[in-house]
Amino acid sequence: MQTVSENRSFDGVQGVYTHASEVCSCDMTFAVYMPPQAEAGPVPCLWYLSGLTCTHENAMTKAGLQEHAAEAGLAVVFPDTSPRGADVADDEAYDLGKGAGFYVNATQAPWAPHFQMYDYVLTELRALVEKEFAVSDRHGITGHSMGGHGALTLAMNNPDRYQSLSAFAPIAHPTRSDWGRKQLGAYLGADETAWLRHDSTLLVRSVGWHSDILVDQGSKDQFLDLLKPEALSAALAEARVPSVFRMQPGYDHSYYFVSTFARDHVRWHADRLAL
Repeated sequence: MQTVSENRSFDGVQGVYTHASEVCSCDMTFAVYMPPQAEAGPVPCLWYLSGLTCTHENAMTKAGLQEHAAEAGLAVVFPDTSPRGADVADDEAYDLGKGAGFYVNATQAPWAPHFQMYDYVLTELRALVEKEFAVSDRHGITGHSMGGHGALTLAMNNPDRYQSLSAFAPIAHPTRSDWGRKQLGAYLGADETAWLRHDSTLLVRSVGWHSDILVDQGSKDQFLDLLKPEALSAALAEARVPSVFRMQPGYDHSYYFVSTFARDHVRWHADRLAL
């Protein structure tokens, strides 16, 4: 791991780092915020997964999570959304390829050699963070849009790895949305049975969740028809999974929306990650 930058922030440290990823077969960049409480010992860890076209930097600079994390004593990890590099496959469209890893392990050409973001976030980057930073074994996960999809699916498929879960405007039913069918088909192939474990609406019904879930969605989100929040809300109710699903009046899909409710999400995770 190499340090790109480290800056003091709310008496903690916001850092950016690179490392050679074996899982993604390329160099990867990620960011970590360590709160001041980490100087006294390991702290719980919140993972923030970003959306389409984003890198590690978008939420790091726009979501305002550092202030809230410093108050709550949480570390925050900001992974990239996809592999990068000259030899990494890409597409002319913004919603496929670099910036659009969709948090799956690709099995199809030309994506499979590098697009292994599911294992990268779940296993490789977590092991690196736990080795290099003063974090405990208590982890929560959240994310926005494509990252909300990633947070929900990673957590529900791996309940032993995460103790808390939330999402901002997630892509909630990708097997029935143009934001999903295109990417899942490209990365995983035409057999739609391989897609099922990457759809949070379906996972709520099939495996549920061991705790409760917080979801915020803006009522004026310009991508509502692609996100399909009503499908996830209905599935949570039908499966009787404890949840708080808030349709926030007037908010769109931007980081103005995310930053407005960031404190609520940090506190949600802090409460559930405390021993």
